[in-house]
Amino acid sequence: MPAMTWRTPAVVLVCGTVVLLISFGTRTSFGIFLKPVSDSLGWGREVFAMAMAIQNLLWGLAQPFAGALADRFGAGRVVAAASAVYVLGVALMSVAASPLDFTLGAGVMVGLGLSGTSFPIVLAVVGRAAPVRRQSLYLGIAAAGGSSGQLLVVPLAQAVMTAWGWPAALVALALLCLAMAPLAAALAGRARHDPALPEQAMGAAIKEAGGHGGYWFLTAGFFVCGFHVAFIGTHLPAFIVDQGEAPALGALALMLIGLGNIAGSYLAGALGGRFSKKYLLSGLYFARSLVITAFVLSPVSDLSIMAFALAIGVLWLGTVPLTSGLVAQIFGVRYLATLFGFVFLSHQVGAFLGVWLGGYLFDLTGSYQGVWWIAVGLGLTAAALHFPIDERPVARLVPAAR
Repeated sequence: MPAMTWRTPAVVLVCGTVVLLISFGTRTSFGIFLKPVSDSLGWGREVFAMAMAIQNLLWGLAQPFAGALADRFGAGRVVAAASAVYVLGVALMSVAASPLDFTLGAGVMVGLGLSGTSFPIVLAVVGRAAPVRRQSLYLGIAAAGGSSGQLLVVPLAQAVMTAWGWPAALVALALLCLAMAPLAAALAGRARHDPALPEQAMGAAIKEAGGHGGYWFLTAGFFVCGFHVAFIGTHLPAFIVDQGEAPALGALALMLIGLGNIAGSYLAGALGGRFSKKYLLSGLYFARSLVITAFVLSPVSDLSIMAFALAIGVLWLGTVPLTSGLVAQIFGVRYLATLFGFVFLSHQVGAFLGVWLGGYLFDLTGSYQGVWWIAVGLGLTAAALHFPIDERPVARLVPAAR
């Protein structure tokens, strides 16, 4: 039996999904640590927010390089190395005694770890392994499965924190992240050239995408996605506690976002295989603005918080299979990790701004109100940006369609 046959599309899908579950689930649990860490160590919220902002920015800056390494040398090696850095970063967070220590662990090391274990790397492998007609569905399944990490890891972290404190909860998360390294074996191997297409170097692929107007619109729209999910994911638990609610409700809200996210990501992937991805993205961003507006204008209650969490969860990361699928549809899958990596950089710049601005404006005004309205305006802008995108494959890919 050939040595590589065990890496079937199904095996790649399952192992990639579990890597995303752990990586994304751990990252999204950090929001429940904001208040206890800040209160325990006597820091303002901007310290924690700045560490998360640096994490998001560095994650984004490193992402194109991680994608290029994965496209050239294989995703398995990148995932394994990044997993080790991720583990060390979370462990350092648990023993941080100063803002510098915490920023080094949560910001620098976790940010670098995420660049090699998150959606751009893993979805590129899944997308290449998937049958062509089921590519969008596979991407949706992987994104949905990864999203389930928010549903599973957040309550685990909250339970450990309640029983033994936040340092123990971070140690538990570091141990969980150790499981990503062995799963990287299923993601080994690098993308191969399709003999039906003209040979293309990586530099030429980047130049081709850079000259495509739709690629820039897609990149700008993904900035808004990053702003939304980073601000809400980091600050929603603290916002809930500020309204006089129990901390457990903040964890429940993140879980409900994760629950809605599973359904939303799968649905987005399934619909992306049947309908225009750019119009689905426009509708998704517009719907986010409506949901945020309704939440801001409604009286805060247990019911309104849970309804908002579930609704925004359905709209949470459906952008990922649609955006990565659109990059693959227009430019092909050969350099998908690299090209989606640059789009994801924009996402993380938005995330940096969202998470930092939330902490900064709260410390300045004592309220998140202004940031909520900025999020609404950005959502409407992103909805408009996707309309002009030309979804047709570039001319280089036409021979493959014949």
